[in-house]
Amino acid sequence: MSEESKRAGLLVRTVAKILDFIVIAAAAEILPKAGFYAGMVYLLIGDGLFDGRSLGKKLVALRVVSAVTLRPCTFRDSILRNSIFGVGYLFSKVLWFGWIFIMLIAAFEFIVLLGSKDRMRLGDEIAKTLVLDSPQIKQEE
Repeated sequence: MSEESKRAGLLVRTVAKILDFIVIAAAAEILPKAGFYAGMVYLLIGDGLFDGRSLGKKLVALRVVSAVTLRPCTFRDSILRNSIFGVGYLFSKVLWFGWIFIMLIAAFEFIVLLGSKDRMRLGDEIAKTLVLDSPQIKQEE
């Protein structure tokens, strides 16, 4: 199977990111004092967990890999690729402006991903990563 045919689709990537944001929101609610920080840490390093899969990506069978080596995403790669969302998450503490800002970032990333022939959002370009379908994950579990 070619590398191109393994690249994850837009819908499944969006679902995975929404699932990750649900995990972040849950952390913020469950842990009153440390939840915001736990959510930030998860947002930044999540794609470096579970052999290149955040919880959301693991649930929908996706994997983040280095575009150069095709090895699973490292914590460094994850921090680089998610730093844009991290900035938005920091601004989410600023009442309504913060939520508008994070929605603008998400919309911008979505538009970049939609227009990219390589299916890479800005965070992927910065970190030099790809998001691939991983159907073998479903068989392993």
